[in-house]
Amino acid sequence: MSDPRTRLRDKLCRELAQTEHDARLHTRREAMRLGDCPPGHALIAIAEHADDVELALEKLTKSRVSTGAKLARVVARVFSGVRHFFLDRLIDRERSYRATLLGLKHGIDTLRLLREVVTINCDVALLKFCDLVLVERLCLIEDAEQALVWFAEQPEVALGSGSWRALPAGPMTADAKA
Repeated sequence: MSDPRTRLRDKLCRELAQTEHDARLHTRREAMRLGDCPPGHALIAIAEHADDVELALEKLTKSRVSTGAKLARVVARVFSGVRHFFLDRLIDRERSYRATLLGLKHGIDTLRLLREVVTINCDVALLKFCDLVLVERLCLIEDAEQALVWFAEQPEVALGSGSWRALPAGPMTADAKA
């Protein structure tokens, strides 16, 4: 059996890979819901950063993330689908945006713990990666948090939900009304 710290590092690498995948997916979905506005722009910047981070992480940790990654992705797809098709459609836009930020903060916490583990393990390459991603992502999340002001300035939009997306488009037919 391997060293517990090595197992923790590998688990955190898998979790970070998943949070980056979610950062790419959820930020884009949320930005599409919001459209051309400051919160949407902030989320697109995070999604583009997550594209780069996910690729770099895969190269750096290829063997570490493969174990258990397929099952983890299947489970994550299920939860992501539930969030996208049900939960995000029931809550207002402002709350959905904050929920997306909360998910990003989970990724930051994972990255911070991974950084501490690789510091103790003297894994210089992964440590440099963690440091760079932390600095860049924290700045992007700060921009997204500052964009919350837009919701205060647009209360009608903030209070709107995505529930209309769940309804069929166009006028209802006689068959659909019955």
